[in-house]
Amino acid sequence: MTEHKPHLYGPALIADYVKRLPSKPGVYRMMDENETLLYVGKAKHLKKRVTAYTSYKRHPVRIQRMIRLTHSMEFVVTGSETEALLLEASLIKKLKPRYNILLRDDKSFPYILVRKDHDAPQITKHRGAKKPKGDYYGPFASALAVNRTLDTLQRAFRLRNCSDSIYASRTRPCMLHQIKRCSAPCTGEISMPEYGMLINDAEDFLTGKSEKLRTRLQDQMRAASKDLNFEKAAEYRDRLNSLAHISGSSTGASSTTFLEGDIIGIYSGGGQSCIQVFFFRAGQNWGNSSYFPRHSKDDEPSDILDAFLAQFYMNKPIPKEIFVSEDIPNRELLELALSERSGRNISIAAPKRGEKKKLIHMAVKNAEEALARKQAETASQTKLLAQVATSFDLDSPPERIEVYDNSHIQGTNAIGAFIVAGPEGMEKKEYRTFNIKDDDTVPGDDYAMMREVMRRRFTRLMKDDSLVWPDLVVIDGGKGQLSAVRETLAELGALERTTLVAIAKGPDRNAGRETFHMTGKAEFTLPPRTSVLYYLQRLRDEAHRFAIGTHRARRKKQMKSNPLDGIPGIGPSRKRALLSHFGSAKAVKEAIAAELENVEGISQRLAETIYEYFHE
Repeated sequence: MTEHKPHLYGPALIADYVKRLPSKPGVYRMMDENETLLYVGKAKHLKKRVTAYTSYKRHPVRIQRMIRLTHSMEFVVTGSETEALLLEASLIKKLKPRYNILLRDDKSFPYILVRKDHDAPQITKHRGAKKPKGDYYGPFASALAVNRTLDTLQRAFRLRNCSDSIYASRTRPCMLHQIKRCSAPCTGEISMPEYGMLINDAEDFLTGKSEKLRTRLQDQMRAASKDLNFEKAAEYRDRLNSLAHISGSSTGASSTTFLEGDIIGIYSGGGQSCIQVFFFRAGQNWGNSSYFPRHSKDDEPSDILDAFLAQFYMNKPIPKEIFVSEDIPNRELLELALSERSGRNISIAAPKRGEKKKLIHMAVKNAEEALARKQAETASQTKLLAQVATSFDLDSPPERIEVYDNSHIQGTNAIGAFIVAGPEGMEKKEYRTFNIKDDDTVPGDDYAMMREVMRRRFTRLMKDDSLVWPDLVVIDGGKGQLSAVRETLAELGALERTTLVAIAKGPDRNAGRETFHMTGKAEFTLPPRTSVLYYLQRLRDEAHRFAIGTHRARRKKQMKSNPLDGIPGIGPSRKRALLSHFGSAKAVKEAIAAELENVEGISQRLAETIYEYFHE
């Protein structure tokens, strides 16, 4: 249900909506005059919840500002309050409203995959959709945690991690077998039944049957020793040592009172918060991750944690038990929603004593230390941005800096790119590239390339109000590049909305002697060996790295492609016939139509198509 009241806004608008709202569960959205989303909320009774916003003066200043900005609202009635909770979390993650508590740096987690589509199963790291056939164990908190576990599993069970193609091509054991990391089923150093037993032992460990496994290995070690098979006994001993190592790895924390659960602790300070999540699976600590949700300074830790949980588990496997450092206001509702989503009973608890309380304390302590590190980095970044503002006469420190560069070799595989930096440092998710494709752009013309990139970038910025404009645009180049960019932005009417700076390399391309160019200002340099100059050099070098990396990837892909791939009517069999007849793609390109007709499967019409493809 969507309604617009252009003549009303703020409390009066909301009061008008209330007259027609049902007393049913649902989700509401609040938008400003530009239809930009301000807030997404859920309600057990939409009418009662939205009515609360009409009591304007009872709300804190931040919410009063949101109410004043509200020019329209949208409503969705749901079948239950749990449906409303899940829909709210989904919309917040997708739309990122300005006034909601928002989980940032959300990503998928890696798993250990034991592939079962081969006689000798492979053990490997996996991230993303679970398409390969096999058993998945996880999630692990980070690539570091999963790599550490894989390394130890290889030591303990000597399982292969090579690809099927490498496995099939081996004629003798590889180096991993020599250093006792692989049992080499590829060359028959171990029989398939024996290798299958190793796979079973590894899966026992990954599913929490480690004590039974240790007991069995100890019995086998004693039996081998009794039979005077000391080499085999030493192998069992090494496996036991490896298992002991993995159990005590990471933070040293382990669980004896539960097998599967997440430990989640929050620490708030200085208007910011860090949430630390520890993953426990099969009774083992499988790593931890830090999260820094966006929220206002007056949000309570319990409310932040409540919003975090709803968003965090929207696209992740949910453990049976979740242990948190704060009593959250929507605990029962969240338990019900997560249980519905996972298809099993999920419990959320704030432990008050015992092992779980100690683990919670550890999580909170880690969150405190992570937040302190982040705030120290942010303070340093804030100082640098203040110096950038001073150097370029900006009214305030820039919130978003975009740095542009081009890359090509004699005009081929031309790439334009920009990187983004701000108070949080380098924002790699915001990096973008442009394939230079304008027919009017002469290959190798850096000025024309920069004009095309700027025209495409700023045209989109002007069309899409949801995109963030840069406060500062830095161009890798001199006066010519600056003029080209300034003319392009002036044509678009975007010149007044940002500040342009060109950074030219110094004499003999020496770092530290860069010259800066700005509109209406004489060229200037910055004092050498200063932090602001080092920062700008780092931004310029990062843009160059990103542009040339993308260019090389594109060039490598093109080198692997065949010139015959784009010809209509030429599939794999005809391509093979042409290459077999002429010997190379270059010879096919130089052949006349009559010569092409001599190839089996190439008709007169197709021969003319091939000739015209190369000679249009």
